[in-house]
Order: sequence, then C-alpha cells, then structure tokens
Amino acid sequence: MIHFGLIGRSLSHSFSKNFFTAKFEAEQRAADYSLIEVENIHTINNVIALNSLSGFNVTIPYKENIIPYLDELTDEAKAVGAVNCVALRDGKTIGHNTDIRGIEASLGWLDIAEGTKALILGSGGASKAVQYVLRNMGADYKIVSRDASRGDITYEQLTTDIIKAHHLIINTTPVGMSPNVDEAPAIDYSALDESHRLFDLVYNPTTTEFLRRGEERGAQTMGGIMMLQTQAIASWHFWQKELDIK
Repeated sequence: MIHFGLIGRSLSHSFSKNFFTAKFEAEQRAADYSLIEVENIHTINNVIALNSLSGFNVTIPYKENIIPYLDELTDEAKAVGAVNCVALRDGKTIGHNTDIRGIEASLGWLDIAEGTKALILGSGGASKAVQYVLRNMGADYKIVSRDASRGDITYEQLTTDIIKAHHLIINTTPVGMSPNVDEAPAIDYSALDESHRLFDLVYNPTTTEFLRRGEERGAQTMGGIMMLQTQAIASWHFWQKELDIK
C-alpha cells in the first residue's frame, strides 16, 4: 500500500480525500489518501515518517513555510516560491507546484486575454502561484493584502476606481470557505459590472459569497472546483513520475 495525504492546519473543508480515494478505487490501485492536520510545520519530518508517506499535498498555511524543510524544488516551484505537492524519492523530499496547472485551466475557461488588468486578493502561497501564471500570460496585476509590506495596496486603499479599472479579480484567501460561508473579501462590490470576471480559489462551497455578489452585478464567475481537480491530477502525474508508478 502506498500512502499519500494532504498536510494543512484545518482540513474539514477538504474534498481531496474523496477525490483521491475514488480515483485509486477506480484504477484499482493499492494506495490511500489521508487528511493530516499539522499544528507546526517544523514537525513535518515526523509527520512523514509516522504516516509512511510517499507523497503529499500541502495547503494553507504551509505552502511557503514548508520550503526550508524540503531537499529539492522543481524549477516551477522555485519560480513561484510556494509548494503544494511533495514526492519522496530515495529518502529525499522534492517540492513542486501543481496549483499552476489548476490556475491555468481556470483562467483559460474564463478566456482571460493577454494584457488583462487583474486584482489578486491575498499574498500567501496560492497568491504566488496566481502571480506566476498571470506574469506568463502577460497580464498586469496588483496584489491586495491586509499587510502593506506583502502587497501593492491594502484593502483600505482599494478604491472603486481601481476595481472598475481591473476586470479580473481573483480571491486567493480562505475568506468565504466552509464553514464561514457568509463571509466575503472586503471590496466594494457595487463597482462590479458585466465586464468583470471573478475567480475564487475556494471550492467549498462551490458558489462562495464573493462569487454570489459578483453574479448579482452581472460578472462572469469561476469557482475553485476546476482548479482543485486539475491540480490533483497534476499531483498524481508528478508522484507517478517521481516514484516510478506505472
């Protein structure tokens, strides 16, 4: 039996176990997938050993913090500065970022063109993957953060005019995630119209309050399910390659 899992702090919202369990059963693979809540990332080596992990995904709040504990990074993970997928090969941990594939697929569905002006809500590990994809697309973006040192502007500085001038808004924060489904990022939703596209990386619930408010203003919206599924499949392909699984 090969063991995989998801490392994070609070995982009650996660669909990952169900996704991989169904996939492994359908493919008749001797593999399982667990949700592993970790209070401190500095215990990661013990967590890997105790759970006999061959590979694992990483989620909030450890996508950046895990990097110093890994032996190697793929080129994309280095470029992003965040990791959401790890494989163990010959006793070494190799970090990758498959969020990139999920973001690319989602923005492709939204038909985002080169030169689009975007607002990225949040400045954590998921935000870094979004930044990487938007740079490669030739999009212009601003990072909105509660911490002035981590973004271009704060939420207090986010004016109606700025929102009107940026037609793609991406929520990379956990605001609105189950069980806090009535919450939404603190932006002026009255500034939105049918020219806007909203992408929320949160997938539970499928329609977040952020997206619902955008839809009320005529915006086109995209939830996080496509991203979840695409990055999960990319993770499996990475594990297959690194672990030589046929």
